[in-house]
Amino acid sequence: MDDISILKEMLKNAATIPLGNHPQDSDKKLVNLTEDDPSSDGYSITVNGMPNDMEVIVIKADEFKSPDSVFAGLKGECKRADFIIIINDGLRKVIIYIEMKARNKTSSEADIIKQLNGAKCFLSYCREIGNTFWNKRDFLKDYGERYVTFRNISISKKTTRTQPTTGIHDRPDKMLKINSPNHLNLKHLIGC
Repeated sequence: MDDISILKEMLKNAATIPLGNHPQDSDKKLVNLTEDDPSSDGYSITVNGMPNDMEVIVIKADEFKSPDSVFAGLKGECKRADFIIIINDGLRKVIIYIEMKARNKTSSEADIIKQLNGAKCFLSYCREIGNTFWNKRDFLKDYGERYVTFRNISISKKTTRTQPTTGIHDRPDKMLKINSPNHLNLKHLIGC
């Protein structure tokens, strides 16, 4: 059994987001990432260029309840980013951690880094579940990691702008920062 199939068996449907068809071409896939924000009407981003359903899973990482009943939370260990996209399409093995912010200054960069790290810890827990309960020793191994934050989502859409990053965005402190996202493609998030 491959990693994506195991994750789809492991996680409840409520913790994942199904792919949709592109409106102009039903052979092309997309995903709508929607954040329900009680302080606003919520907001969403569409990512085009998704692989087929058997090669990707999109996880709502913040559906995982905060572990604050066990951890003190002094270092941000109870935080989680919004989404995780995991791709294994035969050519790429990539995990993308995504945090969405309605405005540019709703959270400090340090807090966003904690959220991205928290999502990585959640996935590490899933990795151990697959290793232990599915007996797959190489479960979610050898994947590249990417870290992305979307900001100013609720502002009218303009041409997507990214803030320059040095090198590839393979660590939370080197996250790709995208302002006013519009017409996003998966390749843009991966960096290829």
